[in-house]
Amino acid sequence: MDFTSLLVFAAAYFAVVILPGPAITALVARVLARGTRGAPAFIAGCATGSLLWVTIAAAGLAAIASAFATLFLAIKYAGAAYLVYLAWKFWTTDVSPMNAADVPLEGRGRLFLTGLAINLGNPKAMAFFLALLPTIVQLDALTLLGGAELGAIVVVVVFVVFSAYAIVAARTRRFFVSPRAIRCMNRGSAVTIAGTAVIVATR
Repeated sequence: MDFTSLLVFAAAYFAVVILPGPAITALVARVLARGTRGAPAFIAGCATGSLLWVTIAAAGLAAIASAFATLFLAIKYAGAAYLVYLAWKFWTTDVSPMNAADVPLEGRGRLFLTGLAINLGNPKAMAFFLALLPTIVQLDALTLLGGAELGAIVVVVVFVVFSAYAIVAARTRRFFVSPRAIRCMNRGSAVTIAGTAVIVATR
């Protein structure tokens, strides 16, 4: 893949990953309760889940793109519509302080599987890749090397963003347990996701 496409993909994926979702919420809650021990295993599970999503999306959409152009376009707009729905949910959701007091100590294996399960169970991840990949990548011409480059970007972005959240959570507990701060993050996320949906639908 050309450098510009990779850079656009990395920037868009970073903008979405940095928004607080279920995986980041779980990570922050655990760090607030138990510190950063075990966080790398949890993050590795989340990264593995993201890698599986981008692989499935790229492989599946490549097949569709080469045979069903109309259906492919419908999937693109369906993905954009789902991003709008997510933006609405972020804007209107009720907020409450994170309760981290009862988060248990767990082994690295269990933390890895927890991160993996949370990521694979999050439809936002699949919807993002379904909406984003067709606007950046020529999926019918995607090579094995191009897929590997996308996968590397996904893993690096997840580790950088989640590690940053873990470090900040360990140092600034009050910020993350404040309902007002959570509401501000949710509404900032809503605006960003809505903007992404507009870009996806109009490209």
